[in-house]
Order: sequence, then C-alpha cells, then structure tokens
Amino acid sequence: MFRKIFFLLIFLIGFSQTSFSQTAYGGMKKKVYHPFTGTLVFTMEGGATYGLTDYKDFSLDFLGKGMVEFFLPTYSKSSFGFRMYGGAGYLKGKDKLADPVEFRTDLKLAGGGIVYALSLGEAVFPYVFAGATYTWFSPKGASGEILHKFIYKKNELDYNAEFGMRILLTDNLTMNFSGGIQLSPNDYLDDKLFGTSKDAILIGAMGFSFSFFGENDSDEDGIVDSKDICQNTPKGIKVDQFGCPIDTDKDGVPDYLDKCPDTPEKVKVDKNGCPLDSDNDGIPDYIDICPNTPKGVLVDEFGCPLDADNDGIPDYLDRCANTPIGVQVGKYGCPLDSDGDGVPDYLDKCPNTPRNEQVDEFGCPIKKQEIIKEVPVVKEIVLSAGASFGVGSSVLLPGAYGDLDKLAQTMLEEKTSKWLIEGHTDNAGSAANNKKLSLKRANAVVSYLVSKGISKNRFTVRGMGPDYPVADNRTEEGRAKNRRVVILRVN
Repeated sequence: MFRKIFFLLIFLIGFSQTSFSQTAYGGMKKKVYHPFTGTLVFTMEGGATYGLTDYKDFSLDFLGKGMVEFFLPTYSKSSFGFRMYGGAGYLKGKDKLADPVEFRTDLKLAGGGIVYALSLGEAVFPYVFAGATYTWFSPKGASGEILHKFIYKKNELDYNAEFGMRILLTDNLTMNFSGGIQLSPNDYLDDKLFGTSKDAILIGAMGFSFSFFGENDSDEDGIVDSKDICQNTPKGIKVDQFGCPIDTDKDGVPDYLDKCPDTPEKVKVDKNGCPLDSDNDGIPDYIDICPNTPKGVLVDEFGCPLDADNDGIPDYLDRCANTPIGVQVGKYGCPLDSDGDGVPDYLDKCPNTPRNEQVDEFGCPIKKQEIIKEVPVVKEIVLSAGASFGVGSSVLLPGAYGDLDKLAQTMLEEKTSKWLIEGHTDNAGSAANNKKLSLKRANAVVSYLVSKGISKNRFTVRGMGPDYPVADNRTEEGRAKNRRVVILRVN
C-alpha cells in the first residue's frame, strides 16, 4: 500500500512538471521568473515524529534534519530540483497491552530525492517531495535498554513522501512548513514482528532555507538579469525573450509607448511611434506625394494641395478657382488671354484683336458707328389726386394706369432700384382723416405696381397728410395741387 502511494506521488510530480513547462513554452505565454531557478538551497528544520507501529497509544517525539537542494533553471511557475539530507531523532510508542509498555527508537537518517515547487504569487511556494532514506535505528526500552528480541538488521532503505510550504521572507530566506511520511519495508522499528502492517513514521516539521547563486530579476519582467538586455523595463510591461518591451510593429517604439501601433514595417516614426509628417499636413511622409506643402494648406489623401477645378494650380494659389475643366490657365490659375483684351481665349471669337482695342463680350472689336443710346433715368413721378382718385376715395382710377404702367416697366428693367411712395392731401377736414387717406392712396399705388410683378420690398410707403403743401390751401387751385401722390426713386 505504502509503495503504491509513493509511486503515485512520483507520477504526479513528473506530470505537473511537464504540464507547466508546456504552458510556459508550448503555449507561447509569457515566461515567469521563479525565485528558485538555478539555486542551491540549504535548509535546517526540526519537528515531531509519530509512529505508525504495533504500539497503539498516541505518542510524539522529535527529529532534526539538514538538507541541500539544487533547483534547475526554469521560467515557468514550477521549479524542479534534487534534495540530499541527513538527520537524527527519535520514534516513540506506548501501549498498555504491549511488553514492554513503551519503546523509544534512535533514528539516524541519510537520503535524497526529487522535489517539485510551485509558485503561487511572489511569496508562497508549495512543494512536494519524493525520495528514499537509508535509516539506522535502535529500539530501546523505557529505561534505555536496547531491545532486540528477534534477529533483524538495524538498517534499511525506506521511502519518503512530503508536502510542504515555503514562504519567502527575503530574497534568499524562506520559512518552511512540511508534513510527510517515511515508509518502512519492514516491521522492525518498534522491535515487534507480530503486526499486520509495515512500520511507518509521520513527520511534521518547521525550518528555514537559505538560497545561494540564484539569479535576480531586478525589473520583475520574468527575465533574469543575466539574460535581460533591457533591465529597467517598467513594472507590468510585456517583454520578449530578451526582457525588452514588446514592439509589435517593429518601429523601434515599444507598444506601451506607441500611439500608432500598426505602422507598416520600415516606416520612419517619431518618438510616439507615429509615421513622420514633415510638412504637418496630416498625411505621413511615406504616402505623401507632395511632401513640402506650406503650413495650413488643405490637402487630399495623398498630401497634395486641393485643386477644386483640376486646372493644375492648387486652390491656395488659384486666383480663378472655378475655371471650366480643360481650359488652359496661367501660373495663377486664370484662363489664358493671348491678345490681352479681357476675354479669355476659350470664349474669344476674335483671338487676335490688336492691343487696346475695345471689344464686346465675345472678344471682337466694337464698330465705331455703334452708338449706345443713353436711357433716361426716371427719378420722380407725381400723380394728381383729381385724375387718379375719386373725391375722398383711395380707389385708383383708370386715368393713372398709363403713367403707372410705364413706371412698372422701368422698375422691371432696373431690378435693383428702390422707391419711396408718399401720399399728400389739402387741409380740408381733420388732419387725422387726411393722414389716413394719404396713406391709403400711397398703398393703392404700391398694390398696383406689385400686381405688375414688382417686389413689395422695393417700396417705402408714407402718409404725409396736409403737412407738406406745394401750393396755397386758401385757393381751390392750390388745394388741387396739394392733393397728390409722389413717387421718388431713392436708389
């Protein structure tokens, strides 16, 4: 039974070592620095023994050991090593039904085996051990007499299994707690041969270990200093097998500083890992066809200044930005005018006009006999109220239509002109009524002109009443002149 347990433990250690190695290397995960990698460890410990013998009463004794271990180099969470040790102690047993009632066996131990340690964080390291111990023993009675009722050898090769925990106190010092079993192939440790099972010893111990020659990982990146090319890597940064921060796009700027992580290979970058943009136009140099664009000029996706009319002159230099496609232009983007007559070649029907010759819109000379008649500009029209409105009425009479139709035609031709319409009365009747009547008559004129297609926004309307007479209101003739509508051009 004990041998089966021992060999099962050996199998578990080997399986765990293989499993963790595959995790670290086969899975291509980040290497993990292990404090015990490549170290020589010295340990002193002491503890209690409890015998599983033919004596049935509970009884403890003590044992001390010194150990030397060597751990192989590793970059996984597990560490694999070899142990040699020696020690001495006692095994005690009591049983009221036995003869003698009590025994105490002297033990001297020397052995070795394999040890497997696992890293749980940075300070806690559980481990298991399996090995063999050559044991010298001498059973004695309660008063110290040597017990040797039967003929047997007082030395034997035992098997060991141990579970323990190492807690890191400093870089080189750990505190250890362990529990294990030593399996005897015989039944001689208590000098009794009548038991139904072999003897065994349960051991619980505590001690301290000091390691030598181990490698340090100063920047805690998982790569020991002797193999770390970049030994001052900030904590928590992913590194490659040489301890240098990962640089996925290989632009010389590590990923944790790289603001442009997908830069194409061999493209020059700045300190932030972004492609150089010498002219600061927003287009990196490696795709910028026009690398010397002046500062502030808008560019297309290739870094060239915009040329909206595609005439070959960029917008920031183009004085004629809307040149039709296909028209030849000069250095400022304006259509060519070979004869300098002010009409570009692509519109000029007379391309060889002499210098300083007056030309028409088609670039052809204007004939001398052509005389442009000046059209008189209408500035003011006065409508007599007697001919244009009924007595006391604001309804426009047909007699005013002729003058107003001519005026409407002028307004249609002079589309930007502005007009002031003023209504006037004599002083007969109340001033308030005359004000209202003069305003209604002015609005009647505006309504008529609007009906002819003139925008109402081109008029300013005022009702002046009797306040601005042009003749004497004391005579009938003067009052007739004062009843009027005045149309003034103001622009």
